[in-house]
Amino acid sequence: MDIDPPAQPVDELELAVGLARIRTMMRLLDVPRDLSITALSTLAGLERLGPRRLTDLAVMEGVTQPAMTQLVSRLEREALAERQADPSDRRVVVVAITRHGRAELARRRAVQAKRLAELLAELPEEDRAAIAAALPALERLTARAFGPAGPAVPSPEVSA
Repeated sequence: MDIDPPAQPVDELELAVGLARIRTMMRLLDVPRDLSITALSTLAGLERLGPRRLTDLAVMEGVTQPAMTQLVSRLEREALAERQADPSDRRVVVVAITRHGRAELARRRAVQAKRLAELLAELPEEDRAAIAAALPALERLTARAFGPAGPAVPSPEVSA
């Protein structure tokens, strides 16, 4: 009977720092940098979750409602997002990603993927396999954080 060695305890701080470095790396792979991180995150959220109210977007992105209003106005000027009447309550306005917005996200992701592939090619096969093996667990982690309604909103005691 095989007995697995005891698992090493997870150092949550080390894990958080490592994941933050990956987030930074992915941002650096994004070229051009003509849209802010918040703008790109907002577009990605609209793509993933569908149309949302401005107030919901502001909470999801951790910005004020006036800041989100300005951001959405800029996204509208660039035809990346649009305001629409909420089908469930025509008095309410929601923000939706446009076809152009989806295409822009896809283009940026393709550039990131190409640049990431170049970096991965420099790693040993064992490292590439370890990264690939971690993807399902990372997907489950992000699904728990995002939940059905979007990213979890940090509690006031937690600073980002």
